[in-house]
Amino acid sequence: MPLLDSISYPSDLRKLKPEQLPELAQELRVFLTSSVYQTGGHLGAGLGVIELTIALHYLFDTPDDRLIWDVGHQCYPHKILTGRKEAMTSLRQTDGLCGFPSREESPYDAFGTGHSSTSISAALGMAMAARAKGEHRQAIAVIGDGAMTAGQAFEALNHAACMKANLLVILNDNDMSISPSVGMLARYLRGIQATSGRAPAQDPVVRFEDHSMTMAGPISGHDLPALLDTLERLKNQPGPRLLHVVTRKGKGLPEAEADPVKYHAVAKVSGENEPEKVKKPSWSNRFGHWLCATAARDKRLFGITPAMREGSDLVQFSELFPERYCDVAIAEQHAVTLAGGMACEGMKPVVAIYSTFLQRGYDQLIHDIALQNLDVLFALDRAGLVGEDGPTHHGLYDIAALKAIPNMVLMAPSDELELNQMLTFGYDYKGPAAVRYPRGPAQEALLSGHDFALEMGKGRILRNGQSVAILGFGPLTKLALGVAEQANVTVADMRFVKPLDTALIQQLAEEHSLLITLEEGAVKGGIGEEVAALLQGFDTEVVNLGIPDQFIAHGNKADQLKQCGVTAENILSLISRRLG
Repeated sequence: MPLLDSISYPSDLRKLKPEQLPELAQELRVFLTSSVYQTGGHLGAGLGVIELTIALHYLFDTPDDRLIWDVGHQCYPHKILTGRKEAMTSLRQTDGLCGFPSREESPYDAFGTGHSSTSISAALGMAMAARAKGEHRQAIAVIGDGAMTAGQAFEALNHAACMKANLLVILNDNDMSISPSVGMLARYLRGIQATSGRAPAQDPVVRFEDHSMTMAGPISGHDLPALLDTLERLKNQPGPRLLHVVTRKGKGLPEAEADPVKYHAVAKVSGENEPEKVKKPSWSNRFGHWLCATAARDKRLFGITPAMREGSDLVQFSELFPERYCDVAIAEQHAVTLAGGMACEGMKPVVAIYSTFLQRGYDQLIHDIALQNLDVLFALDRAGLVGEDGPTHHGLYDIAALKAIPNMVLMAPSDELELNQMLTFGYDYKGPAAVRYPRGPAQEALLSGHDFALEMGKGRILRNGQSVAILGFGPLTKLALGVAEQANVTVADMRFVKPLDTALIQQLAEEHSLLITLEEGAVKGGIGEEVAALLQGFDTEVVNLGIPDQFIAHGNKADQLKQCGVTAENILSLISRRLG
């Protein structure tokens, strides 16, 4: 790869002649594909923006000009061209490159991302700051048609048009989010392509003076001469500008072009001599099965997802019950309030949403659901540490956030049997309820032959021991049982985060000298602190284990748990120290 090998930074890229750039694009596409298959990670989005990435770094003076990638799924080519090519083998690994843009990692990453639809707001802020300081630089936001569906993107555009700041918004339109894009905006963009075609670079730029924003396109995002020509003209125009670029997700990799959903992200390719692992059903799979079974017996059920059909395992549900399946696009706030409206009319909405994304609908959860005590079930996927996707995707704050809300019920299953029980319990409950469960293979039943019925706010004892009781909230209960195999301790599966089983906790405090709480969530404001507050005045010592008050970097989940002190070895050491 002679051209790519000659480039360490964009300053090297700018030494090439324009006619060399298509060859560089081909080399970069090959390198990216090979690299991602070594580490695993997002592939399709990066393949789709190879030419755009080259054009932007070729024409703009990065990092002085601020380049912001919305969400960040497409940032790998950017990383390769900005001094991180040799480090790509460490992508998403412990102590390696982050899978998303990170300000701590490189000055070329102007804004940290991971959640969608923030780029225009951030770029506008940078443009306004530059103007206030008298600095002449560009601010460029690259946002996909999926991310453009979120309300924040429209809020930012609305503000940008009246501020007349030096801002360039590039709409990367590939007709995809993770799944195909849905909604009015998607249909509108398809209509533009159908009627206008992919306008050649020489077509005049259309100025919508009523909106004070220069508009250009649509043009092909894989036509480097057209990109260079159009970007060169837009670069020198003042004020807010929007360029509509049409790309193909997975471009250059036939299997990714044919199935962009499957190749949105790929797993690390195993070595030739490694035995193929049997894929166990995930927590998400188990939820998907429950949803279909429940919908079959209750026609009031609606399944709602904010553009996470595959991740939350709603594919089968969407096929079996299309009239009751709602993909609302990347619009978490709308998803929550939509469910509230359905509940007001006697429907039974189930909102399948990642814990980290529910953060974006927190006001709606309080104001539109809990305040009115509406009958909505939230299936909180990816609760806890998520490994390689890192701090933007960890689901660590739902316990602290939801237990503070009146009328909320929050449950944490320790195994797949409890997951099914809790989903049914929450669905039948008259009011807002949530079930949090992690990423990865579902935990098989902790105790064979025991089917414990759920009772509101009640936990259960899994094992009786002496001196020490471990209170497990969720799947970490298995870790507690592992400790109990080496030490004679009591293990309680608490089941409910809210309402809390205060009677069981007080009983355990009276019978043990040390209580340890285990939660895969933030200790600060978490359920462990509530247990400690409840036991003030008791002689029992309480130790809270979970995620400390810091952001946990991407990497292997086992490494992350070790960093947080949530391991059998640390718990045994803690017990030994405290009890002498």
